[in-house]
Amino acid sequence: MSDQVSEGIASYWATGFFVVAVVLLCTVMIGAASLLGGRSTGPSKSLPFESGIVGAGSARQRFSVKFYLVAMLFVIFDIEAVYLFGWAVSVREVGWPGFAVAAVFILILLAGLIYDARVGALDWAPRKRGRVDAPTARALASTPGAKPGVR
Repeated sequence: MSDQVSEGIASYWATGFFVVAVVLLCTVMIGAASLLGGRSTGPSKSLPFESGIVGAGSARQRFSVKFYLVAMLFVIFDIEAVYLFGWAVSVREVGWPGFAVAAVFILILLAGLIYDARVGALDWAPRKRGRVDAPTARALASTPGAKPGVR
């Protein structure tokens, strides 16, 4: 029993030493910062620091949903790059079946990108108010007496 314990300790001594060294280093750094750090008081101490500029207005602004939509699209296509990087590293091992699976994966994401473009998720600028889209223009042209600007 004691041989197994001493064998386990011998195999993990480096990990234990590393953990102890990290805890000791963190303790020394926090202690040195609290001893050597300056202490200041004043009315501007409680103000948030914004790159040297005094903050103005509320931090709780409303943002357009487009920003969040673009962020989600970025995450989706960023994860795609992670999967494709893993595939590219092992392309010789997976062979043609792996290529077929990667092609299907890319086609599914391409279909999603085309769908997002058709829905308007990638349109940044708002549509102009005075313009009439093509189906509405055709319907107005076929109606006698209709005015182009009135719906």
